[in-house]
Amino acid sequence: MAELKSHRIEKDSMGERQLPAEAYYGIQTLRATENFPISGLKPLPTYIDACVLIKKATAIANGELGCISSEISQAVVQAADEVLRGSLRDQFVVDVYQAGAGTSHHMNVNEVLANRALEILGDQKGNYKRVNPNDHVNYGQSTNDVIPTAIRIGGLLALEHSLYPALEGAIASLNQKADEFHDVIRSGRTHLQDAVPVRLGENFRAWGQILADHLTRIRTAAKDLTVLGLGGSAAGTGLNTHPQYRYRVAEILSELLGQPLQPAPHLMAAMQSMAPFVNVSGALRNLAQDCAKISHDLRLLDSGPKTGFKEIQLPPVQPGSSIMPGKYNPVMAEMTAMVCFQVMGYDAAIALAAQAGQLELNVMMPLIAYDLIHSIEILGNTLVALTEKCIQGITAKGDRCLAYAEGSLALVTALNPHIGYLNAAAVAKESLETGKSLRQIVLERELMNEAELAQVLDLEKMSLPPEV
Repeated sequence: MAELKSHRIEKDSMGERQLPAEAYYGIQTLRATENFPISGLKPLPTYIDACVLIKKATAIANGELGCISSEISQAVVQAADEVLRGSLRDQFVVDVYQAGAGTSHHMNVNEVLANRALEILGDQKGNYKRVNPNDHVNYGQSTNDVIPTAIRIGGLLALEHSLYPALEGAIASLNQKADEFHDVIRSGRTHLQDAVPVRLGENFRAWGQILADHLTRIRTAAKDLTVLGLGGSAAGTGLNTHPQYRYRVAEILSELLGQPLQPAPHLMAAMQSMAPFVNVSGALRNLAQDCAKISHDLRLLDSGPKTGFKEIQLPPVQPGSSIMPGKYNPVMAEMTAMVCFQVMGYDAAIALAAQAGQLELNVMMPLIAYDLIHSIEILGNTLVALTEKCIQGITAKGDRCLAYAEGSLALVTALNPHIGYLNAAAVAKESLETGKSLRQIVLERELMNEAELAQVLDLEKMSLPPEV
């Protein structure tokens, strides 16, 4: 019985290296793992999907156009499909912080697909004379056009699978709470000081509208991701590609993603400029800023239970202290803020990376790829968790809300049209100094009669916009 080999030898332009026999990655991936032991962070699954989808589409196109044999085309497509179904995920091993432009990760993908295609064809891993990572899997391609395309596709996948449904779910839950809390009147606060009465339901409806507006902005920004520079090859000239390749591969990717994609009108421009990613990242940062603000509002409104606002009750999901018994903290809102801060940091990194390209290439694309896709996915995961474990379980402390609203000095604002700003200010000052109610002081000063005052200080009416 033949002895199983524990290793194989591969050769590249720099020489020979020994690899584990079971490894599907090859010599260039091995060199990258040795060169970049930086963070321990590996490529995101969505980014792997994006790269493999490109390889599947290019294998189909190049097979149809006669650039590679149908046998190799079919084997690469089968290998890609296996990876897309979850196979061989442990073979994508290059650190996020790696060679400029993403060549290391790109070759990792090429080598895994080539070696699995060899197995499918009944051959041995490493026999690159039959299926070569560069000559076949990467035919007509370059890191320089594949990686910016992968960032686009990865972004689109993450948006469709994660962020869009998460936003839609959060918006629906906020609007549901808006209806539930419509009749709860609370004191508004500006500058963290008493303000005129508002309805708790309208606070939630406002948050829902804010998120809906962000969803629209992000969808608009994401349209830039549908224009592909794939086919530009090394420098945007399309060197070593079939004349129909860029059109056909865009059609195939459109079918695979279920989204209308198109080749860029100028491939060199699409490969050089990171503006689409900066645009989407900016929209994500904008969303993160408002999500952080909403999370802060939830924490303030829930503060207490004895010494804070406590106008709402966030659902307790875990004990809040290792030393104080019975304490529950607004942990879902706290987590939300932390994720939002990370997304803002990623946006700054993306902006710096986007301007750091020179001439025909931006070499900082690996950073952009990770930070952009990760931003989308952690925001999506956060909104799902916040919705399910916080928003949906919020209850209102109606009596407390009403007590604050009735005791607010800002009610004096409604008196302005009837007694004038200076009289109203004097009434507010006396109320604060003496503890008397606004109603009592107005009547004592004979500024209004009882019936007029009751109509003006109607909290129900004050907390709604004027009727048309």
